Amino acid sequence: MEHLEPCPRYDRAISILGKKWNCMIIRSMLSAPRRFSDIANYVEGLSDRLLSQRLQELEESGIVERRVYDSKPVLVEYTLTEKGAAFRHVVEAIQHWADQWEAHPLEEAMARKYQ
Repeated sequence: MEHLEPCPRYDRAISILGKKWNCMIIRSMLSAPRRFSDIANYVEGLSDRLLSQRLQELEESGIVERRVYDSKPVLVEYTLTEKGAAFRHVVEAIQHWADQWEAHPLEEAMARKYQ
């Protein structure tokens, strides 16, 4: 990345990944396919309605695949496509950055206490 000229592909990626909750939804599926309730439990504070909407948007973007199994009761799983699984590198980079630069709230409180 030599220059920072505008790029429509970058803008599109940010419009998808920059939506609140989307990165956490994707992250929840990095290790295995997940059911709706598994994702809901992983992403605390997200309503079922909004989770459903976000999963549909991620599916339309080719990041998530919805699999319906013909069973009783019907089983629905969400899994990452190849495009979605490639997000792992981004997650790892963000985690590395966060581990290096984002202090835990307890660590921050202790540092302030002893200043």
